Amino acid sequence: MRKRALFGAACLGVAAVLGPLVAAGPALAAEVRVQSGPADELWVRYLAQYDPRSTVRIAAWQALLSSAPDAAIDRFLESGYDYAVQLAAQRKARNADFAKRVLAAFTAEFSPEVHAAAQFAVNSRDDADRERFANGGFEAAKQRDSAARAARGEQAAALAEADRAFVRGLAVQDPGAQVRGSAAYAVRPGATDADLVDFFANGWAFGARLDLESFRQQGADNEMRWRATLTALLTDAAAAEQAAREASGELAEQAKAAAVRAWQAVGDHTAPARSYWAEAQQLAQSQAENWAAVYAAATTATGPNWVAITGPAQSAQSDWYAERAQAAQQAQYWAALLQQALDGEARVLA
Repeated sequence: MRKRALFGAACLGVAAVLGPLVAAGPALAAEVRVQSGPADELWVRYLAQYDPRSTVRIAAWQALLSSAPDAAIDRFLESGYDYAVQLAAQRKARNADFAKRVLAAFTAEFSPEVHAAAQFAVNSRDDADRERFANGGFEAAKQRDSAARAARGEQAAALAEADRAFVRGLAVQDPGAQVRGSAAYAVRPGATDADLVDFFANGWAFGARLDLESFRQQGADNEMRWRATLTALLTDAAAAEQAAREASGELAEQAKAAAVRAWQAVGDHTAPARSYWAEAQQLAQSQAENWAAVYAAATTATGPNWVAITGPAQSAQSDWYAERAQAAQQAQYWAALLQQALDGEARVLA
């Protein structure tokens, strides 16, 4: 549980946890098991709820619901996450996640053919059904929905120049790359009214979901990569500080310099994480504000096209505000580690 103890310490105040271990000496520090704070459990719970890869979510829930959750969370952080990511990259898992992603974004009301095909793929016991859906079935269902909308003609007839202008703005200014790409395709040179109708009916919502999932996956992968080397750095710094306390004579200055470098290494290690999560907060805020504007536009617009984005816009706004809070929590975690490194360096130099 050493790894989790050190991670959890960031939320409680790392100095308060490592201080007694340093004073007790490296040998005792290796044996003592400190009760961790909420940081690790909160992080694993976030992954269990929101990671876009089903294998990661399942592995995280298994750790949280284990009869010995502390040890299970340790194992998940040390190796279970990486293994779950490897499983997620396998074809069967990718197909399953794709079908679930489509099912969530394409509603029965506005895309009945895609929704039904995705529902069948998700519920099927045969992996071949999900393979067929991911490789041709999804596109075929989209075409059927598009053809049905074109045959009715209601959505195309309701399009106004203001709608086209709004989508052209999204193609340039939307904070999400997937939404920008989908919008750009809908208003590209040679695009038809059917392309714009399809964007309102499902392309917008699907792009929004892909942007959200990409944000979550990148954040999770980055966080776990930074955490992977954190334990060793903290342990080395604690041992180096203890060695500096015990050194005397000509070795004292060398030991002190080594301890300072060790704590500086911890502080330097926090820099990419602190920068990333600060930027993530800004992006999440920008996305939330963007979707608030979209929701406002959707609720005041007339015609059948905007109706399809009203629900997704409201959900997206809520999701991005939650991501902003999560990013702030992770930024605080790494800021606490930086402060611990600065405190450690100050103790050595005192």
